[in-house]
Amino acid sequence: MKRTSSLFGSLSVLLLTTGLAIAAPGMAGHGHGDEAPTGKPGDPKKTARIVPITMKETEDGKMVYFPDKVEVRAGEQIKFVLKNAGKTDHEFVLDTVENNAKHKIAMQKNPDMEHDDPNSRRLAVSKNGEIVWQFTKTGAFEYACLIPGHYEAGMKGSVIVK
Repeated sequence: MKRTSSLFGSLSVLLLTTGLAIAAPGMAGHGHGDEAPTGKPGDPKKTARIVPITMKETEDGKMVYFPDKVEVRAGEQIKFVLKNAGKTDHEFVLDTVENNAKHKIAMQKNPDMEHDDPNSRRLAVSKNGEIVWQFTKTGAFEYACLIPGHYEAGMKGSVIVK
């Protein structure tokens, strides 16, 4: 028993001292469960409209998505095909503006936070990824890079669901 608690204590100290943080279920900005404010994870086996999104930096120091606005119909399934064409890691977090603002604060405290959410992807330089999402609710939503400093440099876009 003593050996187990000692090992557990050592692991806890290791995690705390390395600064590694893992996003927990239900944390602000995460789309866990069947239904999030923006909709729900899509079914990769079903037809989806493909929307390519490129993440990059500009020569004048801005960080951008192209395109920075997407319009969809309520009920529509979208396959976001993500490409990091920049010179640094970027992420794509799809949520409400309010939830992204809360998550951005958490990211400032834990910039190396790892995500395991159906509504977000972090991509290293020159990497690609995908998110399949079904927009079940109308409204204005946001995709954003919440790595510290990126949002402030302009890395955000909008999804308008009609």
